[in-house]
Amino acid sequence: MTPGSEPRHAAHESVEDRVAEEVVEELVGEFADELDPPPVLPSAGRTEEAEEPFPSMSEQISEQLGGVRGLIESSVPVLAFVVLNVLLGEAGLDLAKKTALYWAIAGSVGSALAIGIYRLTRKQPIRHAVNGLFGIAIGAFLAWRTGDAKNFYLPGILLTLGQVVVLIASVAVRRPIIGYVWGVLANGGKHDWFDNPRLFRTFQWLTLVWAASLFIRAGVQGWLYLADQANAIGVVRILISWPIYAATFAFTAWAVHRVTSAQAAEAEAAEAS
Repeated sequence: MTPGSEPRHAAHESVEDRVAEEVVEELVGEFADELDPPPVLPSAGRTEEAEEPFPSMSEQISEQLGGVRGLIESSVPVLAFVVLNVLLGEAGLDLAKKTALYWAIAGSVGSALAIGIYRLTRKQPIRHAVNGLFGIAIGAFLAWRTGDAKNFYLPGILLTLGQVVVLIASVAVRRPIIGYVWGVLANGGKHDWFDNPRLFRTFQWLTLVWAASLFIRAGVQGWLYLADQANAIGVVRILISWPIYAATFAFTAWAVHRVTSAQAAEAEAAEAS
C-alpha cells in the first residue's frame, strides 16, 4: 500500500478515535458477556480456516444484553436490596432503619458475589460480573456510610449522567459513539462509516437519541432521589430502565438497517443499469 492510499478511517486514526473506542467498550460492557469468542484451533490437514460470517447486529445486541439470563443477573442485586429494605423496614418487620439497610446491603452484595462465583465455577466470563459487583459495592458503601438507602443508587445515577455527557460530546466533536458501537458489533471492527455521509449523519442523531434515553432514565431516578424515595428508585431502575434500553437498541438497529439496505439496493440498481 503506497503512502496516502490508506483507507480514510485508518489514515485519520487519532487519539480521539482511540478514546472513543475505549468509551464504547465501557458503554457496551455494562450489559454484556464477553465479545471475544474462544480461539478456534486449526484441524489437521487444514492450512486455513474459512472465515465465519460475522453475526448480525440483532444477534450481537442480543449477546450484549445477555438475553433473559443477563437481564436477571443484572437486576438481582438491586431487587435484593429493594425487597429486603422494604420487608425488613417500616413496611414489613419494622426493624430499625439502619438495621434494615444493613441487611439490604448484605443481601445485594451477597447476591452479586454469588453470581460472580457461579459464573467463575462454570468457567464463564466474569469481567462484567466484576464490574457490576464494583458498582454495587460503591453504592453499598455510600448507603452504609450515610445510613440512607437512596445513596445506594447514587453511583448509577451519576454514571448514567456521565454517559449522557460523553455521548453529546462525541457528537459535538463529530465522533458519534454509536457509530463506533456499530463498527464493533456489526462491521467487523471497521469504522469506514466515516466515508459514508448518510451513515455518518444517522450515527450522529442516533447518538443524540441514546443521550436522550439515558437522560430520561437518570432524570427519573434523580427526581426520586431528591424526593427521598429510595425504594421507588429501585423499582424504576428494574421496571423502566431495561425497557428503555431495549426500545432504543431496537430503534437503532432499525435505523441503521434502513440506511444500509437502501444503499445496497441503490448500488444493485446502479450495477444493473
